[in-house]
Amino acid sequence: MMHSRSNYKVGMMLHSAHFPYLQSEPHTDVAWLEGTTEDYLSPQSYSLEVLKKLRHDYPVALHGSHLNIGNPQGPDLNYLKALRTLNENIEPFLISDHLSWNGSSDLNMHNLLPLPWNEETLQVVCNNIDTVQSHLKTPIALENIATYVNYADSNQTEIEFISELARRTGCGLVLDLTALFVNSLNHGFCPGRFLQKVPMNQVKLVHLSGPTETESHWIDKKATAISTPVWELFKQMAPLIRHLPIGIERIKNIPEFNELEMEVIKASFILESSNDNQRSPAFV
Repeated sequence: MMHSRSNYKVGMMLHSAHFPYLQSEPHTDVAWLEGTTEDYLSPQSYSLEVLKKLRHDYPVALHGSHLNIGNPQGPDLNYLKALRTLNENIEPFLISDHLSWNGSSDLNMHNLLPLPWNEETLQVVCNNIDTVQSHLKTPIALENIATYVNYADSNQTEIEFISELARRTGCGLVLDLTALFVNSLNHGFCPGRFLQKVPMNQVKLVHLSGPTETESHWIDKKATAISTPVWELFKQMAPLIRHLPIGIERIKNIPEFNELEMEVIKASFILESSNDNQRSPAFV
């Protein structure tokens, strides 16, 4: 069941620092919460107990970073077993992870590494998605990541790879507008042209966060408030995505709950102000 707090479904990442606030102030302008999967996999943890209680008041999505969907050796079955149990306990409206590689089965780099865009990699990821979706008995969604290098043996564009991946497997997509913004600057392409090719019928959720500029390139640290250029990109996309859940992400420099809630309200206002006569039904 979708709990309605606003006309638009703007939520935010859940942090343990906000547990006391959410437990004392159950009524907020946040439409849903997104838990970091790995924080809730332990069946006896305090975090999981809190998430179960919050689930009574909020729809919940799970967004992980350890699925390692690009691993040629296949997904970690112990991880999938724990994820399936968590899925059964929480009943999230979406399970997602990143379109990336985290290392081999023997060595987790604890980082989201980019994949080469070619047919060989595509087949590996398709096979892994089939394994994951069969094991969880539910579709998953994968998110585009920020990248800082290109592979010499890539012979497809990122959006060609993503589109074909979704077509072959039926998996959903999480559209990270900040990662797209960062990649467009680091690799020199037009984000608008990328967005024109995104299979929007496969997009299940949109992420927003703050990028960080360095002397040589941009980084998607998710450590600052959403910047003006990213808000502008969001405004451009608003007519197309206003029916989708929008998630405000912050991983580092976690501010007070109210500060992130203001970004939720701003995103809702932008969606409200956009023009679109073809709204889709609510997502849940």
